[in-house]
Amino acid sequence: MKDKLRIAMFSWESLNSITVGGLAPHVTELSEALALKGHDIHIFTRNKDMPSYEVIKGVHYHRVHHALDGGIVQQMDSMCDSMYSAFTEATGEFGRFDLTHVHDWHPVNLVCRLKEEFNIPFIMTYHSTEWGRNGNKHGNWWEAMEISHREWRGGYESSKVIVTSTKLKDEIQYLYQIPDYKISIIPNGIHGEKMRINVDPGKVKEEYGIHPYAPVVLFVGRMNYQKGPDLFVKAIPAVLANRWDVEFVIIGEGEMRPECERLAHEMNIMDSCHFLGYVDESVKKKWMNACNLICVPSRNEPFGIILLEAWDAGKNIVATDAISLIDNFKDGVIVYKNPESITWGINHVFDNYADGELGMEGQKLIGTRYNWDNIADSTVDVYKEQLKSSRVQ
Repeated sequence: MKDKLRIAMFSWESLNSITVGGLAPHVTELSEALALKGHDIHIFTRNKDMPSYEVIKGVHYHRVHHALDGGIVQQMDSMCDSMYSAFTEATGEFGRFDLTHVHDWHPVNLVCRLKEEFNIPFIMTYHSTEWGRNGNKHGNWWEAMEISHREWRGGYESSKVIVTSTKLKDEIQYLYQIPDYKISIIPNGIHGEKMRINVDPGKVKEEYGIHPYAPVVLFVGRMNYQKGPDLFVKAIPAVLANRWDVEFVIIGEGEMRPECERLAHEMNIMDSCHFLGYVDESVKKKWMNACNLICVPSRNEPFGIILLEAWDAGKNIVATDAISLIDNFKDGVIVYKNPESITWGINHVFDNYADGELGMEGQKLIGTRYNWDNIADSTVDVYKEQLKSSRVQ
């Protein structure tokens, strides 16, 4: 088997195109790590006022435009058509691809078509599921069912499946009955010192009208049902009853922001809450280094890249048991998915741990377990296992 592989990555987002959430750094940084190992990596993704083709850090980017009519399913159908054209052009220029690697449901119909027409096997990485993202809160029932169908189809037709955590493995097996032999667990990763920057915490706080010595609890994430921002806000009054001087910074945008702001007003805690909405990466980094504690109140969390970022910044963490990465009371504190338990966790950390004590323990894992070089090696093992089985068949 040849050592150098030519891989087509399909993702609706990346750090060098359109960025939506945690899938973007995963696809980008994994691809860069694979390219550093000598593999020929091509990312097919969406375009927004950028060149249609570009090489960045050894990775080939093929960016496509697509129609924006209709809902997300119709838009992804159009994206798949555009990616199909870009893929056939790239095959003509660079040669046949050994396999394709699809991330989440958005390009699933495309890789199934390529498998049928070109006999190219594909690997699917699940980063989350429609059920996990929305539970029963999805506003469009047909859309939710169609997305779930594509998630099932990707798992069924793929040669191998990669998931980022044991919890996500259990979830997709419960939902889509994917057999054990087909699944590999390979975690997400982060580059060490990616989030660490030198800041004066007091000055950052003063910029936002917060006393420089006030302890700050930070929430970062989409403000939707999955991420539990409402649970976080409901926990705040009892935290203030324990420590009146705590301030709460909420970074993120989403459909639950108005509800969370309404809750804060009703509970008379708005003076202690700072809803910043969507911010750019530099502001996020400033707050991750200036805060005293990061809270992850998720109802469902397939991995939790925010934990790696918090550890990298050396911060104490309180997270719900939706997260499976934490060694409880060693590198973070695990709580239940309700406001009372979240309150207990925040108060417990403030009362019993020095600033950064838990985060420094988690930081040790970044160079080993969550290192992109090791993750790339594990991914190549999955690729080669699939190619070997294809030849045997």
